Amino acid sequence: MNISKDIRVNEGIRSKEVRLIDDEGKQLGVVPIAEALKIARERDFDLVEVSPNSVPPVCRVMDFGKYKYQISKKHTARKTVDVKEVKVRPQIGEHDLELKIKNIRRFLDGGDKAKVLMYFRGREIVRPEIGMKVFDKIISQLTGKFSIEQQPKLEGNHIIMVVAPSSK
Repeated sequence: MNISKDIRVNEGIRSKEVRLIDDEGKQLGVVPIAEALKIARERDFDLVEVSPNSVPPVCRVMDFGKYKYQISKKHTARKTVDVKEVKVRPQIGEHDLELKIKNIRRFLDGGDKAKVLMYFRGREIVRPEIGMKVFDKIISQLTGKFSIEQQPKLEGNHIIMVVAPSSK
C-alpha cells in the first residue's frame, strides 16, 4: 500500500482555499492555499490534506514523514491470532493428558488458537478410534469457554483438531 499517492501534500493540493489547522491543533480558519503553504514553510512542516471531501478541504500543518509512519503502523497493528500446536499420542497417560489440556487452556486464555495434533506410528493407525477417544476426553474437559473450530478429523497418519477461544 502506497500512502503517499493517496494523500495530497504541499503543491499537490488543488483547491484555491483550505480550512487550515496548525501544527498545535488550532484552527486558523479558511485561508488561500498560498498563505497556507507559506505558514507551513515558515514552521518547517508540510501542508497535508487530511479531509479532501469537505468544502473547503481541511489541511493540516504537520511533518508528512511522521504522518505516513503513523498511518502505516495503524495498518500493521491489527491483532494477530497465533495458532499454538499441542502434540498428543494415542497411548497418552492420564497425567500427561491433563498437562496437555492445561497448556491448551493457557493458550486459549491468552487469546490464541490451539491446534491439537496426534500422529500415529506404525500399526497404531489400525485403531484410530483409540485416538478419537483421547480427543473426546480433551473436548469433554474443555467445554464451556471454548469453541471447536475444526472437529477431530483423520488425515493420513494423523488426527487434527483446532480449538479457538469463544467469542465474547
